[in-house]
Amino acid sequence: MSEQIETHPVQTTHPVSRAPKVVTMRAYEVYCHVYRPQEAMVTGGCRGGFGPCELMAFLYAHSFPKDEWRARVDEAFRGMVTK
Repeated sequence: MSEQIETHPVQTTHPVSRAPKVVTMRAYEVYCHVYRPQEAMVTGGCRGGFGPCELMAFLYAHSFPKDEWRARVDEAFRGMVTK
C-alpha cells in the first residue's frame, strides 16, 4: 500500500502516537454533539488530542442513534476501569 493515511495525534505514554483521521473524526463528531466543537481536539493543539479512553467512549456512542450519544458517552465512561 503506497498511499499515506492521514492521521491525528492521540494521547498515550508514547512520544508520538497517532490514529487514522477517519477514526478521530468519527469520535470528534460525537464530541461536538455532546460538548461543543473544538477543532484543536483533533489537530493536537488541545492536550495532544483525544486520550484512548475518550476515543473508545466516543466511538462506542457513535454506534447508537444521535439522540442517545450523550447518555452513551456517560455510560461508556462509567463502565471504564483505569489503573
